[in-house]
Amino acid sequence: MAQTPIPFHFIRGGTSRGPYFHRADLPEDRALLARVLVAALGSGHRLNIDGLGGGASVTTKVAMLSHSESAECDIDYFFAQVGVEDGQVDFRPTCGNILSGVGPAALEMGLIAPQGDTTRIRIRSVNTGARVEAVVCTPHGQVTYSGDAAIDGVPGTAAPVYLNFMDVVGSVTGALLPTGALRDVVDGVELTCMDVAMPVCIARAEDFGLSGYETAAELDENRDFCARMEAIRRAAGLRMGMEDVSNSVTPKFALLAPPRQGGTTTARYFTPGNCHPTMAVTGAQCLASCVLTPGTVAEGLFTAPEGRPALVRIEHPGGVIDVTVDYETGPEGFILKSAGLLRTARLLARGEVMVPKSIWDKS
Repeated sequence: MAQTPIPFHFIRGGTSRGPYFHRADLPEDRALLARVLVAALGSGHRLNIDGLGGGASVTTKVAMLSHSESAECDIDYFFAQVGVEDGQVDFRPTCGNILSGVGPAALEMGLIAPQGDTTRIRIRSVNTGARVEAVVCTPHGQVTYSGDAAIDGVPGTAAPVYLNFMDVVGSVTGALLPTGALRDVVDGVELTCMDVAMPVCIARAEDFGLSGYETAAELDENRDFCARMEAIRRAAGLRMGMEDVSNSVTPKFALLAPPRQGGTTTARYFTPGNCHPTMAVTGAQCLASCVLTPGTVAEGLFTAPEGRPALVRIEHPGGVIDVTVDYETGPEGFILKSAGLLRTARLLARGEVMVPKSIWDKS
C-alpha cells in the first residue's frame, strides 16, 4: 500500500492527547481534511487499532497550528474532534486541554521563538474566535516539560502551562444565555443553557434521580439516563439556535451536585456521548460562570465563592480543577472578563504519521 507521510508532534495537553500538525502540512479542503484525520486517528474502530487514536474521545483530538492571521495573536489554533467509532470529524468545537499543548507545540515546530525563561504566546482559536494567552516554561530558551505542577487526571508532575482565556462568552452562539433565559424546562428538567468557551446544557443531578457522585463508568452504563440526556440535549440545541445537533458534539451536557471534598461544586461533564473521565477546560469555564451567575440551576446547591477574581473549584471524577474567574455583575447580569487555569503538557513523540495515498496523495 502506497502511503503519504505527514509530520506531527504527539502531545499530551492537560487530560487529553493527540497529534499536533502544522496546518500547511494538511489539505485545505475541509472534506478531504476530515478523511485524512479519520485515517490518521483510526476512527471507525472502538480501539482505533489502525491509527493514533486511543479509543476514547479524549484521545481522538487533533490540533492544527499556523501563524496567526490576526495582528493581535501569534498562533492560530484549529481544532478537530474525531469520532472514535463513527468516522466523523467535528470542526465546530474547541478543546481547552489540547490547547494546553499549543504553546509547547508552536515552540517545537519553530512557529514562535522562545522569549526567555518563560514565553507568552497569544493564541487565537480558529473554531470560536476566542483569544488565549499561554505562558510556557522555556528556561535557557528551551521548552521544558519537567516541573512540580500536578493536575488531577494525569500521573506525576510536569512544568506548568498557564492559560488565560478571553473573549469566550458566546463562543458559538453569540450569547451568554443562548435561549434568553436563566432557566429552561425540557422534558420536565430545569436547564441553564450557557455559552462560555463552550455551549453547555447544565442540569442538577438530582433532577435525573442521580446523586452526581457516580463514576464516569456508572453513568455511561446507565443507558436510560444517557438516552434521556441525549434527547434533552438535542431539544436544548434547537432552543439555543444551533439547529440539529444530533451529529455534533456541541452543546455539551453537564450535571451539578453539592461539593463533598471542599470544592465549590461537583460536576459530571459529557462529551456528549460519554462522561468525561475528568473535566474539560472549556467546560470548566462554563460551569464556573454558571456557579457565579445568580438565578441559574446552580443556585442553592452551594455557597458561591467570595472575592474577585473568584476561585471556583470543580470536583470531577478524577479530582478537582480550579478556575480563576475575573468578572463583574451589573444591570446586564454576569460579565466575564477572563478565566485562568493551570494545566500541564508533555511531548510524547514526533515523526510522521502515514495515511494511504488512496485517501490523500500529497504529491
